[in-house]
Amino acid sequence: MLGLFKKSKKRICVIGLDGVPHSLLKVLMQDGTMPAMAQLCGQGSLQQMKVTLPEISSVSWTSFMTGTGPGEHGIFGFLDLKPGTRQIRFPQWQDVKVPTMWDRLEKKGKRSVVINQPATYPARRFPGIVVSGFVAIDLLKSVYPLRHLGDLKRAGYELDIDTHRARQDTRYLIDSLDSSLEGRRKALDLLWNAEDWDYFQMVVTGTDRLQHYLWNAIEDTSHEYHSAVRAYYSKVDAFIAEIIEHYEKKVGSREQALASLYLLSDHGFTGIKKEFNLNTWLRQEGYQDVAGEGSPSLETLTPESKAFAVDPSRIYFNRKGRFPEGTVEDAAAEALAEEMSQKLLQIDCQGEPVVKEVRLARDVYSGPLVEQGPDLIVLTHYGYDAKGAMDKSEVLSDTDLAGMHTWDDAFFWSGERFKDELNIVDLAAHFEAVLT
Repeated sequence: MLGLFKKSKKRICVIGLDGVPHSLLKVLMQDGTMPAMAQLCGQGSLQQMKVTLPEISSVSWTSFMTGTGPGEHGIFGFLDLKPGTRQIRFPQWQDVKVPTMWDRLEKKGKRSVVINQPATYPARRFPGIVVSGFVAIDLLKSVYPLRHLGDLKRAGYELDIDTHRARQDTRYLIDSLDSSLEGRRKALDLLWNAEDWDYFQMVVTGTDRLQHYLWNAIEDTSHEYHSAVRAYYSKVDAFIAEIIEHYEKKVGSREQALASLYLLSDHGFTGIKKEFNLNTWLRQEGYQDVAGEGSPSLETLTPESKAFAVDPSRIYFNRKGRFPEGTVEDAAAEALAEEMSQKLLQIDCQGEPVVKEVRLARDVYSGPLVEQGPDLIVLTHYGYDAKGAMDKSEVLSDTDLAGMHTWDDAFFWSGERFKDELNIVDLAAHFEAVLT
């Protein structure tokens, strides 16, 4: 059935490995863990890639699928603020303010099949087939068109692993990563020929989950789960080879497949030394005050508060006219940013600097929605994860996570070298140009 449709049709096949860093991928290819990827890299170009800030899936994948940054598409984090308030909400697909590349391709008569793409929940009308990825919670709301729901249910397709349980139960994590990957394989078989597609995409998110909880097991050969971790990457590699084999048959040859095959991650990864609790630091430095005796929250900030942080790495000034009881005048914001930035750059952990750079929103974002974003983005050195928890007593605290995201070590593979200084926002326009 794999050669069902005519082979002269222009096509693109995209494979996403959530969170896999360029640096780790090179190691896994060199030591024989991922031979299919190693073979690919001998036949194409592997590049290091930067992503939009902050470096989390909801922002990066939205930037990928729209070809725009947060200042245009409107998603600034895994959590965002309700406009005009300090109330936290989870942004969803309908909150994206610009069309995706699949919407634009539809206008050119192109059809797409997209499986497990983060930031596409709940599923909506789509020019082809879409199965939502992280943070999808209900399969019924994750599949379009619904005629494919029954087949996915019968195949035991799982949207994600139980991340809360995975933090405490490593054996569950390993087993569920395997079953989740098997579900992706079954979805591939079910949906590969369900559309005469022009664009096909499959994303593996288990790599991100593994690295959050078992990063320290990747290179530590004495770790209890070292072999299991390496085995999982080998299974991912075999899945990549399977998709490529399907694609070769679809387009007629390996040469044609490699000319229109692309692989990428949405951010990099590294190990965690400490969590850097921004709101705790803001209180310690006198930039934030909380009313009452109970558990502090963004809603209990007093008017005297000059700033607050939202996970991850974003600092918002308590601007007058933007937030309830905001007191920071726009005219004072530049001086406040300079003062705060200088202090942040002085923070150290046992003599090691924590903050690498503090960026102003206007230097990071462009577009009509910039004012909805943060005032500052705190870029830390590898190992220090900038978080927005309100209830931490220490500025630098331990964590039960093993790995954290990085913004400058994602990867991109294609048959020919792409542009230098590559960013994830550059890819959509290229894919559209190839297909049209």
